[in-house]
Amino acid sequence: MNLSIVILNWNAADDTVACVRRILAWKQLSPIIWVVDNASTDDSVASISGECPAVRLIKSPVNMGFAGGTNQGISRSLATSDAPIMLLNNDAHIAEDDVIRLLDTLQENENIGLVGPLLFDAEQKDRLVSAGTKSPVLHHQIRVTEFNPDQSLLPVETIPGTIIIGRSDVFQEVGLLDEAYFFSIEVADLCTRASKQGYLNVIDTRARGYHNLGRSSTLRDTLYPYYIIRNRFIYVRKFYRSVMKALLFSFWSGYSLALILKLYLSGKQAAAKAIYLALIDGWLGRTGGQNERVLAACQHPSNSLTSYRSGQIA
Repeated sequence: MNLSIVILNWNAADDTVACVRRILAWKQLSPIIWVVDNASTDDSVASISGECPAVRLIKSPVNMGFAGGTNQGISRSLATSDAPIMLLNNDAHIAEDDVIRLLDTLQENENIGLVGPLLFDAEQKDRLVSAGTKSPVLHHQIRVTEFNPDQSLLPVETIPGTIIIGRSDVFQEVGLLDEAYFFSIEVADLCTRASKQGYLNVIDTRARGYHNLGRSSTLRDTLYPYYIIRNRFIYVRKFYRSVMKALLFSFWSGYSLALILKLYLSGKQAAAKAIYLALIDGWLGRTGGQNERVLAACQHPSNSLTSYRSGQIA
């Protein structure tokens, strides 16, 4: 079976090298591994090149967020092969047998465009994190955690981008990740576009993947909530019209204002300011990466991108 794997790196060479080494230990699959370095400021490029010479390393001169960085790997893959493409976080892992299960599912069901495994906590391996996700604008809690265990294929609205495999046809027909989001909701956007083209998004409950949720960021109270809130407005503006658009804008505006007040009263002024900026930018239609601007406005004590280790935001 042919397969391309796209892994994003930003100042996290140790995670990326460990991720790649697990893949290189597979016995049946020999995937092409694309590692996109998102303009790391440390020695990631040298470390990955030295430790994993078999990978195809793409060196982005600027940080393009999760969407833009991942798109570089997807584009290179599409230019060289028509193999399915797996997006894999460098802090996640999945066994070879489970990848083969997902590939078999794609091969056996032509109507399935994107497929993912059940996601579990890497530290607590029996704790289910996600069995797919719901619409990011129609639901507040979007993770699916309850399902019929006898149902091997679970159709879902969206699949987490942590581990997801898509047909090359899907990317060719519906396009790549929308870089307007920069970080968060871009994979949900892709799944929505695939659905509109007639493809199914499916979780194969016979396959398991694991995500390391223990990694923390000193910027989670600013950049994370900023993009999650702002990007909901981008998604609504893109997929909804007239009355429904107005209702969703009103709901998420009210939600944001209530959250701002709650955070402010609890002494979390930086987080409150981040949500405020997200709300304003959502209404103004501001897109793309806003890291420096948000951090400067929030006057975060760790106002440095080097304090964040993943390639997704910084």
